[in-house]
Amino acid sequence: MGTHLITGAGSGIGAAVARRLAERGEDLWLLARDVGRAKELAARYPGARTLVGDLATPEKLDWALGKQPLPERLDSLMHIAGVIELGAIGDLGAKAWQRQLAANLVSPAELTRLLLPLVRVAKGHVVFVNSGAGLRANPEWGAYAASKHGLKALADALRGEEHGNGVRVTSVYPGRTATPMQASTHQQEGKEYDPSRWIDPESVATAILTAVDLPRDAEINDLSVRPGR
Repeated sequence: MGTHLITGAGSGIGAAVARRLAERGEDLWLLARDVGRAKELAARYPGARTLVGDLATPEKLDWALGKQPLPERLDSLMHIAGVIELGAIGDLGAKAWQRQLAANLVSPAELTRLLLPLVRVAKGHVVFVNSGAGLRANPEWGAYAASKHGLKALADALRGEEHGNGVRVTSVYPGRTATPMQASTHQQEGKEYDPSRWIDPESVATAILTAVDLPRDAEINDLSVRPGR
């Protein structure tokens, strides 16, 4: 049985991963943005422990985690939470950029820095759920894509730095997935949302757990998951 810390366990891909790990009897630590959300997660996943830390304010994560008990080791640290705000470069203001960079890039970097000693103890795995936007940038997606391109750079650098410590690092690049974030994205695009057209979060969870469960003689560095219908 492993110990796993997950961000974004409240919905979508994160919820699918958390549920699958809970069903396997794994030890879950779930990051919540506030106390109310932490109570919701604790009720949804009996036996799981929660940590409170807001990804919108990465500069406060060190202080927040320093006030709470942490696990002794982490077999995986899974960065699954994210935010998206679409808009043309000529229209999107600094605050929208800052919100996306904070949640999608700076907070994963800071959480990794703070928790890396626990991952090293377990010779564990850091998983970054990225996006197809982390590999290409389309019109109106500039800020989000920039945050996700940065996340790829973070993962690539971390992989090289920690290989000698036995830490594995995987970036997962899902295409459009039927999640609340996707519903919001369609609304921003002014498009009708039909979840049956897109990847089921359970399928992305399967891809993530395949990487985590891979025998120690191998490592999946980058894993793209595209809609199959």
